Amino acid sequence: MTKINDAYELLEKEELGDIGSEGLLLRHKKSGATLVLLQNDDDNKVFYIGFRTPPADSTGVAHIIEHSVLCGSDRYPVKDPFVELVKGSLNTFLNAMTYPDKTVYPVASCNDKDFDNLIDVYMDAVLHPRIYSRPEIFMQEGWHYELENREDPIEINGVVYNEMKGAFSSPDDVLERQVMNSLFPDTPYGVESGGDPACIPDLTYEDFLDFHRRYYHPCNAYIYLYGNFNVEDKLDYLDRVYLSHYEAIELDSRIPLQRPFEQMSRLEKTYPISAEEDEEGASYLSYNLAVATALDPMLYQAFKILDYALLNSPGAPVKKALIDAGIGKDIYGGYDSGTLQPVFSITARGANPEDEKAFLEIIRKTLTDQAEGGIDSRALYAAINMAQFHFREADYGRYPKGLIWGLQLLDSWLYDERQPFLHLHVSRVLEELRERVSQGYFEQLIRQYLLENTHASLVKLVPERGLASRRNQALAGKMAAYKAGLSAEEIEVLVEQTRHLQEYQEREDSPEELAKIPMLKREDLRREIDPIDCQVKKSGNFTVLHHNVETNGIHYLTLVFAANHIAQEDLGFLSFLTRILGQVDTERYRYTDLTNAINLTSGGISTSIENYPGRDGSYQLAVEVHAKFFYSDMDPVVRLMEELMLTSSFADSRRLKELLDEEILRMEARLMSSGHTVAANRAGSYFSTAGKVSDEIGGIGYYRFLKETAETFDEKAGPVKDKLVNLQHAIFRPENMLVSSTSGQEGIRQAEGCLSQIEERLYRDHYSLPKAEKIVTSDPNEAFKSASQVNYVARCGDFGREGFAYQGAMRILDTILGYDYFWNNIRVKGGAYGCMSSFSRNAQLVFMSYRDPRLQETKEVFDQTPDFLRAFDANERDMTRFIIGTLSGMDTPLTPSMRGSRGLAAYMSGLTDRVLQKERDQIIHAGAEDIRRLAGPVEAALRQGYICVVGNEDAIEAKRELFSRVESLL
Repeated sequence: MTKINDAYELLEKEELGDIGSEGLLLRHKKSGATLVLLQNDDDNKVFYIGFRTPPADSTGVAHIIEHSVLCGSDRYPVKDPFVELVKGSLNTFLNAMTYPDKTVYPVASCNDKDFDNLIDVYMDAVLHPRIYSRPEIFMQEGWHYELENREDPIEINGVVYNEMKGAFSSPDDVLERQVMNSLFPDTPYGVESGGDPACIPDLTYEDFLDFHRRYYHPCNAYIYLYGNFNVEDKLDYLDRVYLSHYEAIELDSRIPLQRPFEQMSRLEKTYPISAEEDEEGASYLSYNLAVATALDPMLYQAFKILDYALLNSPGAPVKKALIDAGIGKDIYGGYDSGTLQPVFSITARGANPEDEKAFLEIIRKTLTDQAEGGIDSRALYAAINMAQFHFREADYGRYPKGLIWGLQLLDSWLYDERQPFLHLHVSRVLEELRERVSQGYFEQLIRQYLLENTHASLVKLVPERGLASRRNQALAGKMAAYKAGLSAEEIEVLVEQTRHLQEYQEREDSPEELAKIPMLKREDLRREIDPIDCQVKKSGNFTVLHHNVETNGIHYLTLVFAANHIAQEDLGFLSFLTRILGQVDTERYRYTDLTNAINLTSGGISTSIENYPGRDGSYQLAVEVHAKFFYSDMDPVVRLMEELMLTSSFADSRRLKELLDEEILRMEARLMSSGHTVAANRAGSYFSTAGKVSDEIGGIGYYRFLKETAETFDEKAGPVKDKLVNLQHAIFRPENMLVSSTSGQEGIRQAEGCLSQIEERLYRDHYSLPKAEKIVTSDPNEAFKSASQVNYVARCGDFGREGFAYQGAMRILDTILGYDYFWNNIRVKGGAYGCMSSFSRNAQLVFMSYRDPRLQETKEVFDQTPDFLRAFDANERDMTRFIIGTLSGMDTPLTPSMRGSRGLAAYMSGLTDRVLQKERDQIIHAGAEDIRRLAGPVEAALRQGYICVVGNEDAIEAKRELFSRVESLL
């Protein structure tokens, strides 16, 4: 029986069978802190401390504090303990997040000592930060006026300021913020917790400190512990070292309810597009409704089911009705349960402003038809089955499941401190919802919350060409006027403040200060690799890969089809094909019914196109068909996989055009939100065949293909259909296929047993396609202008051309650059939100910046990397820290499906355990001299001069001489 320290009061205790845990809710008597403990046998332990942080304005104070408290504390007085932890911890997760009403600081680790270290650093960071004695932290992370010389123009800089400039450049992000503002104008949700760049400079240092004093008290804290840990030790530590030093205070941080509207509100805003983009068909229309509160567990799950049945499955009635009426080219939205009053949204992207009336009428008519005529029960059952499958699977990728469940606690705990476990009894709720399908329950929800609910808003987001440039000019004018109003003495103060901040940023922490950050020793590190899970066998005519791992009764089956024989000119078509399979009619199903059939029998069937680069500069292109299902459902799932691969029809021209338009809009959203990877992909296409292929199937090359195809579709629909059919016949053939099975022994027997059935149906006929020839790379170097207020800078190169080979120490260099040289010069001093590097086994180097206010200066930092490396020096402690941080990124626990994907990727790329062990040995035994030797390959790659920039049109035009071609991104 768990013994609870006398310093705590046990409030609740629950058995949480759905997640195999015992849940305890405690209150610390003296400080008033509340704690939840989820005890189980999971070694990937999770901790967080969170605070309810309702903002009163859009200055971003909660967000800036989230950044700032991780810049040094009483016990750990270094400039950036967060970075020191990243470099020297075996964490499996380490971050901090600001939400509209809360701020959360989570960590996770499988190593007990490391877990204790992480908790201590984070507890001291949030409760005892150095922000009170170091105003430079506020200036660096929040905002400051920057003036290096008296004659220079004044600029505004700061990490959060630039991060939010990037966020406000994305129309999807802008819309999300306006939806919340429109529905909850009288609550904290009516302002921007992340910070509006126009408002951030209104935040004073004093108000910043006052916010921390008010909300970062233990009585306002939510402390969470998950996994296999010693409860008594953790509770004693938290009480003795931190909580016992605080007396509970009266603090009302509750989130107020927005009074319901008597009628729907309307809000129209503009968003920037570049001077060369088209305003036609680029608006957003969004209908939004507040749905009760998050404290109703039945509604919490039921609206996720309605989300699928009404809106987000391929044939969902609301989505289909709007698309059929030509209202927007991409319909999306759904249920957001992360706030006190959840929101159900329906959004048309690629619409016209004048469509507003028809948009609302079609939504209301379709919802009325569904409420009166009944929702398709198969869609509801499919959604429930899918929810049950995913909850049992508990696969959240690289995010620990204990973290996801801990964040889900806050969906109720934050609003009712006695109900943290409200949404963790999922199986019981889903079974009850299954029974209610036939009782008209979901139809009543439509009537009550979607038709009769006046707490609604219509948000219209309209593009405005050149708005970003005008805003930049207005800001420059404002700064010029501000400077003109300053006296000579006041200008000198700004110059001195800028110099002082730079001196603070350049000052190195002392060895004594750094020694206070806890870290492991090299002997604490695991020497052996985690072996690749991949047994290769022949079964009949096929190669079968078996990844033998425990999967909780789930079979992850992937059919892999080689595609290197597809010509470069057809790669865009091939990529488009993989994205539309499952969204067109098949032999036995309308596309509106196919997804329901899939989700009634499985956890999902999907297709993808993958590019596996080889270590020798080659690549393996593959089309993959993935399915996950319980062992008992093997036969119907395989039949559905065959249905999707082999009988999909492309005869419906209208449907193809709808999918093409939708894909274009989704690519545009990706190009705007992930500019760093887009730029890096494109830069790789200048010198690498694998890089060129990646760009053609998923980057700017693919986007250009989609736009050209859409523009000529009416005249060339026939050839497009023929091309898709020929690609279907060229790919899904027995000579192209291998099978990848992630499962136990029962699963591999099933996989081998179905091969003859699949082989019998695969294509063997003639197809008409051009023959694949040598891949032609892109012309360097390019810049792509957008309405973004920030830049994404990528420098690439191939060090293999100069005779250098990949080695394990390059993984350490990723850590050193990303959290030392680049971090200090591009993020800390330059104000960019992110900076990173990558060295790949096919001898390619990539340097990237993310949401970066600078361009030329960042390029210079990248170009000076060899000089940094030649002068690099590190003592044993520093090298050990870099090595630990490197292994942490390599040793993240993998879910069963991720273990299977790792095994498949290793097979396709020719990667072996022997190679991995050699690289790990190189990492563990590396010294400073090994890092210095990397100046050679880095310099060789950079000397090739490849650069690509995606970003602000004014910044790009100012540096046009860097590029051979400058054009609009969209």
